Amino acid sequence: MVNILWFKDVNKDSIPQVGGKGANLGEMTNARFHVPRGFVVTADAYKQFLEKTDIQPEINNILSNLDIENSNQLNEKAKQVEDLILEQEMPETIKQEIAKSYNEMDVNKEALIAAGAALQFIRSGRESPFVAVRSSATAEDLPEASFAGQQSTFLNVKNASNVVQAVKQCWASLYTARAIYYREKNGFEHEKVFIAVIIQKMINSEKAGVMFSINPTTNNENEIIIEAGFGLGDAIVSGSISPDRYVVVKNPLSIKDKNINHQAWMFIRDVNTGRTIKKEVRTNEREKQKLTDDEILKLATLAKRIEKHYGVPQDIEFAIDNGTFIVQTRPITTIKKTEEIIAETSKSEETKNREIFLEGIAASPGIGKGTVKIINNKEELHKIKKGDVLVAKMTNPDYVAVMERASAIITDEGGSTCHAAIVSREMGIPAVVGTMNSTEKLQEGDRVIVNGSTGKVYKDDSPISEIEKISLEEHKPEIIKKQDTLTQIKVNIDIPHLVDRAAQTGADGIGLLRCEFMILNNKDHPSYMIKQGRKDELVEGLVKDLKTIVSKFEGKPVWYRTLDAPTDEFRNMHGGENEPHEDNPMMGWRSIRRDLDEPELLKAQFEAIKKVRESGLTNIGIMIPLVTGVKQIKKAKEILREVGLEPQKDIKFGIMVETPAAVQMIKDFCEEGIDFVSIGTNDLTQFTLAVDRNNAKIQKLYSPMHPAVLRQIKHVINICKKYDVTTSICGQAGSNEKMARYLTKIGIDSISANIDAVNKISQVVAEEEKKLLLESRNRNLYK
Repeated sequence: MVNILWFKDVNKDSIPQVGGKGANLGEMTNARFHVPRGFVVTADAYKQFLEKTDIQPEINNILSNLDIENSNQLNEKAKQVEDLILEQEMPETIKQEIAKSYNEMDVNKEALIAAGAALQFIRSGRESPFVAVRSSATAEDLPEASFAGQQSTFLNVKNASNVVQAVKQCWASLYTARAIYYREKNGFEHEKVFIAVIIQKMINSEKAGVMFSINPTTNNENEIIIEAGFGLGDAIVSGSISPDRYVVVKNPLSIKDKNINHQAWMFIRDVNTGRTIKKEVRTNEREKQKLTDDEILKLATLAKRIEKHYGVPQDIEFAIDNGTFIVQTRPITTIKKTEEIIAETSKSEETKNREIFLEGIAASPGIGKGTVKIINNKEELHKIKKGDVLVAKMTNPDYVAVMERASAIITDEGGSTCHAAIVSREMGIPAVVGTMNSTEKLQEGDRVIVNGSTGKVYKDDSPISEIEKISLEEHKPEIIKKQDTLTQIKVNIDIPHLVDRAAQTGADGIGLLRCEFMILNNKDHPSYMIKQGRKDELVEGLVKDLKTIVSKFEGKPVWYRTLDAPTDEFRNMHGGENEPHEDNPMMGWRSIRRDLDEPELLKAQFEAIKKVRESGLTNIGIMIPLVTGVKQIKKAKEILREVGLEPQKDIKFGIMVETPAAVQMIKDFCEEGIDFVSIGTNDLTQFTLAVDRNNAKIQKLYSPMHPAVLRQIKHVINICKKYDVTTSICGQAGSNEKMARYLTKIGIDSISANIDAVNKISQVVAEEEKKLLLESRNRNLYK
């Protein structure tokens, strides 16, 4: 077991040892980004501490029967566990290794000693640098969630003994109330979450801030958002000040917008004590632009480089002090689907004729309404009831436990990168931040409407009947039942808790049931779970989710697509450290290719489906993705038989048609024996036109309506008709009106659309079917 790892020995695949923050710092160090030097006290060291002290059973006992919605009980139990950890002695070997590494922190030490300047080194005080001691939990800052700040951070720590004590305090902070609440809500088992601790040289920054490599509020991929202020960055991250906000266009690189905010004070490091203190900003600098235009553009260029390195949009913290340092980066996890943002923003019609009462930064899209509850500190959090509007100077991680109850959030301070903004987007709660004076202008008990899409707050003096029209729940797209059509109109679904909305559409079944969310939501890699002897756990979790979905469509076909996640989506899961690095994961080891190489993974899915059928829900069928050869179908059938299901007899069995190869082989597939095909236009278009559907530069060339794609679809439908094989489409094009008209004309059996498109597509299909009937009748009349 390794207790200490320097950043240079760490990369983004080191999460189990050093947590998300540590892995990212190591990755950036090795990619030669300018990162302050440091090392990590690994999760192995924390595990040793638990083994030596044997306190995990006592921790579990304290947390048993805990009601996390009871704030008082949650805080009391958290304190008990934290005190228990702090009472224990850290193993001596770990103490010594931390102290030794800390004493080697100064980058100039070796050079000075080599130059015969040991006395100068000692006198310089460099043997005791100021460091930041930051927690890095193994379940924090992963791509699927980002609740920064659950564990403790200690700044400007000096001397080895103090660093050792700070590490221990970080370990204890694994059990803060907010951390316990988050794990319970997200299904993390406490004993399976570990903590590493980062020790990093402090940057005494003149300016600092945060930047997003895309606009997290609008999803605009061609915009970079930079927020900055004078002094240390903690004032911005915590939301204590309202920073300058700069919007930069990526291509061509240019500054689009600046919002310069007044800054009266800043955090600095006291040169004598090393403590972080408040200092007034000079009067003549308070209204100044914090970053020069040159600094803004250089930072934007850096954001583009970091995003390119990781391949996904990033949330980046920076500090400027004789150079620009990157002190942290993590994936943006709050990106919403475009259709969700459009649906929420369109609801601004509800408020367009009202008088604006407050205005701030649009931090999290959507509209919420409710009764104002002003929160001044965490002791007042109990005031928040379901549906209230939480108003505060700024939220912090202690607020997370009650934020989910709120219908909307308003803050005085902060920008689009502050805690309130990040967590609100994660939870899908409308939020307006940086209003400057919401806690003064609003009174406890006021009723307000909060438009998180526009940054506006309105007093709600409407009669009750009108108020109820704009409840948070009703700000989902309106669901209108579909038209009756000869062509079946089905729905696509992947998240179990959306099944009620999907069922309300009146869809004729589920044409694409994606399992990725259900399986990958376990946080542990599915193959890793199987190797650890936890296959039953994987199967039962899938059975539970499938029953929730399939039961809502009783008597209607539900087509389950087997696991189709590319390797890069598995890599950051616990147990996914050995996932291959592929140049193009979309054309790599995914879908049936992977399942046949790891048959136990496919078998686990089949076993889950068998259990669902045995419960009486026999309307579920199996759909195999990315099939390119008959052997793949034969092998999948063999595995299905091994679990006791005969394809085409006990269960409907079909395939996805997503490649030109599958189009060419469709006759062979039908002769091998399949019940249905579903045309996946997303991949079929991509592979036919040689256009990466994730590459913004060539999106103008990506078109499912391209003649080459349409001809392939028609060919597949014609062949399947000859063999009495049911045909469907389930790609994004299934929600396209033009495509729906074409598919109806050529005789497809069903179209599977997104939840919010079912009604629209059913209307288009109904109109097209009427036209076809009229044309047919007219032809018969004139024969």
